[in-house]
Amino acid sequence: MAKRIEVIAPSRIDLAGGWTDVPIYCRQKTGEVVNIAINQYVRSSMTIDDEQKITLTYTTDMPTGSGLGTSGAMNVGLISTIMAGSVQPLNAAEIAYQFEALLGNRGGRQDQWASALGGINHLTFDGDQVLVNRLEPSVNFAEWLQQHLLLFNSHITHVSGELHSEIWQRFDAGDDDIVRGLDMIRTAGLTMAEGIAEESPAKVVTAMNLNSAGVDMLDLELHAPFRNRLKALSELGIIQSWKAMGAGGGGVVGVIISKLSIANDVIEELSDIGWSNIPWAIDYSGVTKNQIIL
Repeated sequence: MAKRIEVIAPSRIDLAGGWTDVPIYCRQKTGEVVNIAINQYVRSSMTIDDEQKITLTYTTDMPTGSGLGTSGAMNVGLISTIMAGSVQPLNAAEIAYQFEALLGNRGGRQDQWASALGGINHLTFDGDQVLVNRLEPSVNFAEWLQQHLLLFNSHITHVSGELHSEIWQRFDAGDDDIVRGLDMIRTAGLTMAEGIAEESPAKVVTAMNLNSAGVDMLDLELHAPFRNRLKALSELGIIQSWKAMGAGGGGVVGVIISKLSIANDVIEELSDIGWSNIPWAIDYSGVTKNQIIL
C-alpha cells in the first residue's frame, strides 16, 4: 500500500547561551541556553509507492547558514521522516546530533532539541546530557516577546569553520579571554531564563546585552556585520539590545525595540540597508508527523 509521511520541524531563536552547549565547554561546566522554536519550518516528505520505492524531499522556509538552526531542524525532520513512528522526538534529536557529529560538526545540541520540543526552553547541557526546563510565560508576556523582538535576515551567511576552530583551540589552551567570554554567555543564559520565568522585560534585555558582550570577548568579528549598522539605533535608545541568532558573523540578527510604536520605523530603516524583516511567532508543537495512505 502506497503512503506518504510528512514531517514539519521548526527552527529556533537563540535568545542567550549559544556556544555553551558545545561539548568541549559543557563537559567542564554546564551549558545554559534559552531558545524559542519559531514558525520558520523545514518540511520533509517521504513517499513509498506500491513497489516500495522511496522518494524523499524537503523544503526550508529559511536557508541554511541563517543562524536559526535550520540544519539541525532539517536533520531532526529527516530522522523523524525515515524512522516514522519508531522514534520519539528527543530520540530523533539525539540521533540527528550524532549524525551531524559523524559529518564533522563540532557544534552543540540546542538546535536539535529546540526543533524536537517546540516552545520556549531553558536547556542545561551537562556533558552529553540535556536537562529541559520548559518556560511557560503568560500569553501577555509571550506577546511582548513576539512584538518587541524583531528578526532581520542580513543575507550574509554566518561564519563557521576556521574562526570557530580557532576559538575552541584557544579555549582548550586555557585562554583567559575565551574562558571569561564563554562564562559570560553562560551567565546570560541563566539570566535570560530568570527573566522569562519572572516575565521581566528589563532582565531579558540585560541578558541579551550580556550575551553580546560575551560574544565580543570571543572575537569582535562575530558581531561585526551588525554592530556598525545598529550602533546609532542603540545609542538613541531605539534598540535596547541585539544579538546574532546563530554563532555570528552574519545570518539573522534579533533586536529588542524600546516601544512597540517604533517597530515599523525600525523595519523601514533596516530594510533600507538590505536587511529583510522576518515576521515570527512561537511554535509550541515541535516536530510533527502525519501519515497519508495514497
